Amino acid sequence: MKKILIVRFKQIGDSLLVTPICESLRKTYPDARIDYVVYDHIAPLFEGHPAIDNVISITKDERKNPFKYVAKVWKVTRLKYDIIIDIMSTPKSELFTLFGRSAEYRIGRWKPKRGYTYTHSIREPKVSKDKVDKFLHMLKPLEEGGVKIKYDTTYRVVLTDNEKNMMKDRVIQAGVDFNKPVFAFAINSRRPEKIWNPENMKKLITTILDKYDAQGIFYYSPAEKEFAKDMHRELEMRSDIFSNITTKSIKELAMLLSNCDMFIGNDGGPRHIAQGLDIPSFAVFSPRAEKKEWLSNANDRHRGIEPDDIIRELNIERPETSKETYELITPERVLPIIDEMIGKYVRK
Repeated sequence: MKKILIVRFKQIGDSLLVTPICESLRKTYPDARIDYVVYDHIAPLFEGHPAIDNVISITKDERKNPFKYVAKVWKVTRLKYDIIIDIMSTPKSELFTLFGRSAEYRIGRWKPKRGYTYTHSIREPKVSKDKVDKFLHMLKPLEEGGVKIKYDTTYRVVLTDNEKNMMKDRVIQAGVDFNKPVFAFAINSRRPEKIWNPENMKKLITTILDKYDAQGIFYYSPAEKEFAKDMHRELEMRSDIFSNITTKSIKELAMLLSNCDMFIGNDGGPRHIAQGLDIPSFAVFSPRAEKKEWLSNANDRHRGIEPDDIIRELNIERPETSKETYELITPERVLPIIDEMIGKYVRK
C-alpha cells in the first residue's frame, strides 16, 4: 500500500484548490493512504473527504513554537511515506521532506537556492489553465517515472445530510423562509484589497432582494461581525437580510452555504467553499486577483467578473490606481450576469 503525504498548510482557497491532487492520486492509487497537512482552523473542512484518509492539523501553537513544530513534523514523517508532495515549498514545510528522506518521491516547487531535500523540484509551468492545473503539474515526476496518473480537476467539500439539516434548522430558527430564494452575500474579505466598494455592494444586494423577493444572509467571522452588523444597519435593518446567524467554524460556514441557493460577492475562501459544494456562485475579483487563476474549474454555474473584463470590452487604458480600476466594476455590469444565473439555477 502506497503512503502519500501532501503538505499545504495555508488558507481556505489555497488548500481546497490542492485537493484535486488528492482526487487524482486516489484514482491512480485506490488503496493508498493519503494524508493531508493543513492548518487546524480549516482542517474540519476536509474531514470525511473520500480522497483523504487523514487530515493532519498544524496548530497555532505549533506554528509559533519551532520546537513543537519540529517535533510534530518528526512524528508525522515516522510513518515512512512513499511520496511526499510539498505544495507549500517553504523552508518550514521542507522539513517534511528533510525528515522523510526514505520517500522515493519528494516533490516540491522550484525556488532559487532551495529544495535540496527534494528529489524533484518543479518549475512553474509557463502555460496553465488555472491554479488547479498548476498544482496538478506537481504530479509530473510520477508520470515520468512510469505511473499513469488519472487526472481529476475536481475539488469538493463533503458534508453529511445531518450536518446540512442541523444548520437548516438553525437558519429556520433565525427567521429564514425556505419558500423564498436564499442568497449568501460575501460583503467582506479577510484581505482589505479584495473588498468591492461597499456602496456598490449595498446597491447590488437591495436590487437583487427586491427583484426576486429573496432573502440575504450576511455571514462573518468573529473579526468581521461589526462590519456585517454595520452594513445591515446602513440598509435600515431590512427584515429580508439576516445578520444573526453565527458560524463557529469553517465547517459550520460550509453547512450554512450548503443551505443557500446562490453565493454572491467578494472572491475568497468562502466562494471556493460554495463552488466545492456546487452552490451557484458569482464573485467580484479585485484588480490584484487574477480571475483566470482563482476561478478554477470555471463553468456556467461558477462565474465572476474582474476589471480586465471591462477594460477589454471598452478597449480602454487601465486606470492609474487600483481603486479607480476596481471602480470599473459597477452593479449595472454585474446584475445582468446574476440575473441570468438566477434564471438558470435558482430553484424557486
